[in-house]
Amino acid sequence: MASVTYIKKQIVSALEDIKGFDIVSLDVRKLTSIADYMIIASASSSRQTRALAKNVVEKMKEIEVGIIGLEGEQEGDWVLVDMGDVIVHIMTSPTRAYYNLEELWVKT
Repeated sequence: MASVTYIKKQIVSALEDIKGFDIVSLDVRKLTSIADYMIIASASSSRQTRALAKNVVEKMKEIEVGIIGLEGEQEGDWVLVDMGDVIVHIMTSPTRAYYNLEELWVKT
């Protein structure tokens, strides 16, 4: 079983491969029991959010990390990939600015 640190590195690498930007990793262990880390990345279009999510899923399969959930692919403005210990939010820039998840989790 891969360590959470290794999984995070592989996720960031998968996001960078498809030109995801403004990638942030938040340690939420002290704030919630739903995950240890949240990774948030921006994409320039809904098409790119789907490509980024697909690349994350493929990278996780390569290292034998299961995907618990994949949400938002149809709309594409916000795609969530849930690996249990790590949750990835991939959003278009306007959606990310609107929801401002970083501030929500940092201020909690």
